[in-house]
Amino acid sequence: MYVILVYDIITDEKGKKILPKVFKTCKKYLTHIQNSVFEGELSRPNSLALKKELDLYIRKDKDSVILFHTREEKWLSKEFLGKVDDKTSNFL
Repeated sequence: MYVILVYDIITDEKGKKILPKVFKTCKKYLTHIQNSVFEGELSRPNSLALKKELDLYIRKDKDSVILFHTREEKWLSKEFLGKVDDKTSNFL
């Protein structure tokens, strides 16, 4: 499946330590395209592994990671990890 991943890590004292770990984890699985945005093809097992690794770092009450999954470019489903902040509800 094709995935677009975006993250938002609050850069308080702890966040400054979390941010490089999240970046490195995302870069391990996907292509870095812009600041906190990654994209690429992921198998189901790799998708699960990526989410499991990110779950070790993100703070559920402060940070967020959004994964957009699609099989065709015109259809997109979205999945949130951590804090849900759906500013793209009109995204088509």
